[in-house]
Amino acid sequence: MIYGPRDTLKRARKLRSEMSLPETMLWRELRKRPGGHKFRRQHPAGVFVLDFYCAKARLDLEVDGWVHNRPARAEQDRNRSNFLSSQGIATTRVPAQRVLEDLEAVVRRIVVICDERIEKLMVPLHHAPHGPPPRSGEDS
Repeated sequence: MIYGPRDTLKRARKLRSEMSLPETMLWRELRKRPGGHKFRRQHPAGVFVLDFYCAKARLDLEVDGWVHNRPARAEQDRNRSNFLSSQGIATTRVPAQRVLEDLEAVVRRIVVICDERIEKLMVPLHHAPHGPPPRSGEDS
């Protein structure tokens, strides 16, 4: 689980009471655990606060409004995504307008992304060798 320092935790708690309309709408659906996936809202991660976080899928969901189209904000978003990626967390950005227009489709897509992430995370890194392991001092 990824966490942040105390000041990030305080900011996350404050942001929970200041969610935008698209964030609130999405949270109403995500708290129902669609597809069996549990989400946290305004979750601290390092110095960042994630809009929504699914720990099992190691997925950050960001609801992006018009402010994210500005060049300075785009750079901040890249830095944030790079940090999260270095922690093994993928970021999915959902346009706020899309949430307002077709919430059901957004939730369905989020479930698919979570399922794919979990499947990818569960794949073993290598095949187990056939037969017993070599004895100490023996070559394989």
